[in-house]
Amino acid sequence: MIEKELNSLIRKLVLLNAVQYNGRAKTGSVIGKLLAERPDLKANVKEMGKVVNQIVLELNKIPLSEKKKIVEMKWPDLLNRKKVKTKEKQLPPLPKVEQYPFVHVRFAPNPDGHLHIGSSRAAILCDEYAKMYKGRFTLRFDDSDPKTKSPILEAYDWIRNDLRWLGVKWNDEVFQSDRLLIYYRYTRQLIEMGAAYVCICNSIKFKQRIFFKKACPCRTRPNSEHLERWEGMLNGFFKEREAVVRIKTDLNHPNPAVREWPALRIINVKKFPHPRTGDKYRVWPLFAFCCGIDDHELQISHILRGKEHLTNSIRHHFLYKYLNWKYPEAIHYGRFKMVDTVFSKSKIREGIKKGVFEGWDDPRLGTLIALRKRGFLPETIRQLVMNVGPSPVDVTLSWDNIFAYNRKKVDILANRYFFVGNPVKLLVYGLKKDYISKQNLHPDDSNRGYRILKVIPKKEVASLLISSNDISLLKLNKVIRLMGLFNIKIKKINKKVVSEFYNESYMDAKKKKVRLIHWIPDHEGIETSIIMPDASHVEGLAEINCKNLKPGDIVQFERFGFVRIKKIENKITAYYAHN
Repeated sequence: MIEKELNSLIRKLVLLNAVQYNGRAKTGSVIGKLLAERPDLKANVKEMGKVVNQIVLELNKIPLSEKKKIVEMKWPDLLNRKKVKTKEKQLPPLPKVEQYPFVHVRFAPNPDGHLHIGSSRAAILCDEYAKMYKGRFTLRFDDSDPKTKSPILEAYDWIRNDLRWLGVKWNDEVFQSDRLLIYYRYTRQLIEMGAAYVCICNSIKFKQRIFFKKACPCRTRPNSEHLERWEGMLNGFFKEREAVVRIKTDLNHPNPAVREWPALRIINVKKFPHPRTGDKYRVWPLFAFCCGIDDHELQISHILRGKEHLTNSIRHHFLYKYLNWKYPEAIHYGRFKMVDTVFSKSKIREGIKKGVFEGWDDPRLGTLIALRKRGFLPETIRQLVMNVGPSPVDVTLSWDNIFAYNRKKVDILANRYFFVGNPVKLLVYGLKKDYISKQNLHPDDSNRGYRILKVIPKKEVASLLISSNDISLLKLNKVIRLMGLFNIKIKKINKKVVSEFYNESYMDAKKKKVRLIHWIPDHEGIETSIIMPDASHVEGLAEINCKNLKPGDIVQFERFGFVRIKKIENKITAYYAHN
């Protein structure tokens, strides 16, 4: 027999569950609700399961209409309580969609490293808008700089894998390094029409003239001479830094970066070969030129990019006016800023080279591969981007922001286990019997099952292990609750802790508001090393049930935090995500 109060609670939960599910209650759901209200029953979950199942079978025989009457009479507030549905953040509509045959967006990463949180924004927005309008999404590798931002051959696949992890789908791929002849063709056309010229001025003197809104002497030379210079750039007559193609603009433009902007330059590809084309091409377009050409050639309807590219949009308007093209709709969003996080790929590459970082997946970095390794979910990054949207306002994120997003999602998925860092021995005296502690794998889902930890005393003394961090919580002659086990009174605190058995009652511990700490049986732990976000290591022991985990599993070490398992051999290695 069970106590009357408990019986009433179970019957109430069964009836409410039955009404929710059109007449038939589900035992698993009821047990989950019961343990949420009465966590003291976790130790007897098997017995409770039988009781709940018996009541479910009994009450499921009652017609639904009768069940509703009982609930309306006894708990009308609970029946009428409506769940508040949280609406997913919707993106604002794209402008002037009706002016284009279809929506076509592009994500244009430089393959010089892994994607990070900031660069994932454009990819996710493009993916969402392509789905919203049933449009087209092109992945365009902006790999036109073999020297300053030199592509890494493996990075093409790194980016593809990062995007697949995010759930981003694209229709086709384009490589700027395959399109050099297209850029050359337009360069010749622009020179012939007097819209571009080859400048051979000293770069310092050129900048001085432009700053004072004065044209360089090359600007007014005949088009035929510039065509000869262009051929000289292509055939090797000019060397690196001796000649550059410039687009003619308004010399009085208020932004000096727009005046006579550079379109193509010479790169010493013998010294800086391109990973895909080697030394085949010596003249390479700069970012603004090839992007402007590609957006037209590929029929891009909407450009989604950071507002640091506003100057490029102004440059493009000169180019498009010369070629009589219609400029796509450009949406410039604000920057993602992260506190204490390196996003610069050049700095990351330099850090890896110097040994500061272990690699692109170093836990100190904001790269997607580093976040994935630590146990962040792709849904977290997508929700983060969707909530901010294409807003032009700069957004400063802290790790706490990202932790909050991820915690809501990973908490549902992660099973619970005990891990004691830098373990300290705890002796418990006065135990008259063996104890079997049944710990639910998840507090809100009893259907996942449970773990078993056994405490077998010798001569009424049990040896356990607790985390050294919990020593500060212990006070002499004060009661402490060992989670899912029993209550103890602390008698001595030294290199090891000595205690005596107090009682088993969880309700007594709850009433007295005693501290709860986790533990594992001595001589049963699995050696475990957890790599923290600052790349330091926390060494300790995980409970024996962790032997069943697999690489890639995300679990919660109770009272420590969420971790992602890297490997399990003789020792567990895991990466810490957050608390």
